[in-house]
Amino acid sequence: MTQAAIAPQLRATTILCLRRQGRTAMAGDGQVSLGDMVLKNGASKLRVLRQGRVLAGFAGAAADAFALLDRFEQMLEAREGDLTTAVVDMAKEWRLDKAMQRLDAVLLVADAQHIYMVSGTGDIIEPDEPLLAIGSGGPFALAAARALLAHSALDAEAVAREALHIAADICVFTNHSIQVEVLGKRTPPARRKPR
Repeated sequence: MTQAAIAPQLRATTILCLRRQGRTAMAGDGQVSLGDMVLKNGASKLRVLRQGRVLAGFAGAAADAFALLDRFEQMLEAREGDLTTAVVDMAKEWRLDKAMQRLDAVLLVADAQHIYMVSGTGDIIEPDEPLLAIGSGGPFALAAARALLAHSALDAEAVAREALHIAADICVFTNHSIQVEVLGKRTPPARRKPR
């Protein structure tokens, strides 16, 4: 029996990033669960880097994600804020470094021009449209955001927030403690009652 089959899985993250009308917004929920138990409701899974020019969010094991975020921030600084170069170099190092290969997390990073998902398997995904989500509730948030972008005039921040609330209504590993960050603008976490 594998270790994963024995130990409960640490889950519960939904991170969504999108761009609309020149604004990039990233939203994340605050729930952290272990098995069928909620451990925390107000975790912060988003970071603003490079004096508000880069957004980063994570899904996966928290300690691993923090280690990856720290390493990514160092790489971003060493490359003078060039997000694409930092992402490629991060994926290479993550894939080749034996210690980093054990880290169980996924990063979602964005600037004003690009949105990337980076994983330890060497994956670097830049979506065809400026919209990407990761984590347990990622597919729900992505579907909600697509519908909102196609059928509403909401701005990037409002679409990100509402899509996360919709995901929280569907995914048991996502809650309504939503944090939204917008490039160039700080937005405090907001709570909304379940529908």
